[in-house]
Amino acid sequence: MCQLLGMNCNTPTDICFSFACFQARGGLTDIHGDGWGIAFFEGRGVRVFLDPQASSTSRVADLVRHYPIHSLNVISHIRKATQGLVSLENTHPFQRELWGRYWVFAHNGNLHGFSPELFGQFTPVGQTDSERAFCYILEALRRRFPAGEPGRPELFAAVRDLAAEIGAHGEFNFLLSNGSFLFAHCASRLVYIVRQAPFARAHLKDQDVSVDFSELTSPDDRVAVVATTPLTDDESWTVMEPGSLKMFVDGAPVDMGPAATCAFIRQADAPRCGDVAAASGC
Repeated sequence: MCQLLGMNCNTPTDICFSFACFQARGGLTDIHGDGWGIAFFEGRGVRVFLDPQASSTSRVADLVRHYPIHSLNVISHIRKATQGLVSLENTHPFQRELWGRYWVFAHNGNLHGFSPELFGQFTPVGQTDSERAFCYILEALRRRFPAGEPGRPELFAAVRDLAAEIGAHGEFNFLLSNGSFLFAHCASRLVYIVRQAPFARAHLKDQDVSVDFSELTSPDDRVAVVATTPLTDDESWTVMEPGSLKMFVDGAPVDMGPAATCAFIRQADAPRCGDVAAASGC
């Protein structure tokens, strides 16, 4: 199973703490050694770092871990290849332009028999089902909203419908962002935490690293972190229900009403592990 990591916040924040744990899962504390990548939104631009090497031994990952890039939205991925060669072109996250903004996408899962017709504006470069799904999502959004980017409720409903459609072909956990929000879709396994005042200390699961965020944050900071499994062992993470879609804005999930659950649910409900705890930065 690939690993996903996302961050959405209300003030530009670095992801060094969470990434220290995440990096170890690429070949050190877990078996995902088929490449990794990370994308940082900065204004309307995006910094993307990709490496087909295992993140635990990647010198590019070491650079990212020790380089405090501040961003409002981050998407990272550690790959366990199911479709496509272990190569740079098949390394997530993927990036494309739509409506004058960059969009970034990363997928965890495996889609079977998913070969939609694409019309040329969005074409896969590699051989993965993931990039194909990303191109299909953007093509469908462009055709559904020819006048340009819709409001958030309309966009949420469209992404929810596409997640259900594509999810009928297999496991479709994904993160998607255009720099102003973060979509997180859970097909089988995805968790999140919202960290805000009063900030406290947190300890990583995969590395013996702790940080006291009360020393690094302001009282108004708020950060949402999304991951395949919890990154810390002393905080309470919320388990997303299979078939659910969430939109994170300014460091918190936005209530989109009953449409938050996709019509199609492939997996049985995952065990719940408690509500969000007010905790610490990222």
